[in-house]
Amino acid sequence: MAETVDEITVNYEEDGILICKELDRHVLTKGAWATVMFLYQDYNRRDEEYGSPKVTIRRYQKRDGEYQSRSRFNISSMDQGQKIVEALQKWIDASK
Repeated sequence: MAETVDEITVNYEEDGILICKELDRHVLTKGAWATVMFLYQDYNRRDEEYGSPKVTIRRYQKRDGEYQSRSRFNISSMDQGQKIVEALQKWIDASK
């Protein structure tokens, strides 16, 4: 487990293969509860290549000196991500 927010990753290896490959990350919040957004790719064993980039937003709670995963939301496509951006922008503009 990670002791700092900077150590948190979605990289996941199985049988010597990086199954989930982190491409980028953005820390949204730090503290006892941390929120991190990751850009990542999943490895497709059948095709032996990585798929399209995806986004996941994950929340972590620091307990006993280590961050533990508590919840996550996966954005399955860039199209879905664009719709989220548009909705957020609409709400942000309306709140000004």
